[in-house]
Amino acid sequence: MKLETVEIGQLRFSIRIWRPARRRCNGPPAVLKNALDVGSRPYGSSVWDRKPGAVVSCSPGAIGAFGANHHLRQSLVFLNVPTMQQPEAYVGHADKLFDERGKLVSDGTRKFLQEFMQAFANWIETIRS
Repeated sequence: MKLETVEIGQLRFSIRIWRPARRRCNGPPAVLKNALDVGSRPYGSSVWDRKPGAVVSCSPGAIGAFGANHHLRQSLVFLNVPTMQQPEAYVGHADKLFDERGKLVSDGTRKFLQEFMQAFANWIETIRS
């Protein structure tokens, strides 16, 4: 499977103030949400339409950004992005999984993410056939 990185750093984005209950943010970062919005315009010409998707979320907390993961999935439904349902990927305690250079140091997490990506590749083949 070939993956492509799309740089979103130059996009204009709006700053939204989140006041989550119990200091928990339940949505994706504003810059990601804005990238989805910009790519969906103009109406009827969305770059996201029918592109297969998968969601991996991570956080330093134990539940791996569960709320943000599901909020993003809801947005992808509206954008007509068929999103892989299983396996789900919530990576908790991410602050302990990478070294100071950002390299993944957890063999267990590496194995899980490799299996996740293989499942995603298989799923793409299934929906395209």
